[in-house]
Amino acid sequence: MPSRELQAALDAARAASEVIRAFYGKSPRVRIKPDASPVTEADVRAEEVIRASLSERFPGYGFYGEETGRHAMEAESIWLVDPIDGTKSFVRELPFFSTQIALMRGGQLVLGVSSAPAYGELAWAEHGGGAFLNERPIRVSVVSTLADAFVSMGNVKTLAGSVRWGRVGSLIGKVSRVRGYGDFVHYHLLARGSLDVVIESDVNILDIAALSVIVHEAGGTFTDLTGAAVGLDTGSVLATNGPLHAAVLAALTR
Repeated sequence: MPSRELQAALDAARAASEVIRAFYGKSPRVRIKPDASPVTEADVRAEEVIRASLSERFPGYGFYGEETGRHAMEAESIWLVDPIDGTKSFVRELPFFSTQIALMRGGQLVLGVSSAPAYGELAWAEHGGGAFLNERPIRVSVVSTLADAFVSMGNVKTLAGSVRWGRVGSLIGKVSRVRGYGDFVHYHLLARGSLDVVIESDVNILDIAALSVIVHEAGGTFTDLTGAAVGLDTGSVLATNGPLHAAVLAALTR
């Protein structure tokens, strides 16, 4: 049975999906925020629905939203929300966008919901409870050698401009397949065993908080590209099935 918190996050994600579906494919007006990222009315309304739903059930919790910012961050429990992660895809009518809802308690991420209504996937996990995708339990792969590994990379443009690019190139020559699914997609694939490694740069904690819980509960390992644990300031990702983590980390840092 899901906890009250997980049930609330699932209900909020489903409510947000109804808002998002009402705007998808209807050329919503786009505004550019100060950080140069796009935002639409769908982003704003979806976050309003999520915040109202979660705050009603848990009024003492903090809230950190992509569109409304940080509120009561001193609280023991804080919701982390990106109403539409992948707004550029949403605007271009590509189904590779999602709603991300996570719960951080005492500095630790304990719950995650990843809802992709246009893609037809809803994933969730809670600390100690395993990971699920469309009601079915999921598990990472058991691949243990780089030669057999399937790798996906995101934000390659930023990665290509970093000091790691040469190391990434060397790693690519050692693995089986390389793709660039991006956004929520490659994390869902990793958690259900269809990919083995995800490498991503230039991310925000709101993009990956929920997904990190899902990958962990599916049996995987999730750090940044230096091997550090995920936190509010995380800006990159190395997520793996677990057995491959040390080898990939070594290849990217030595």
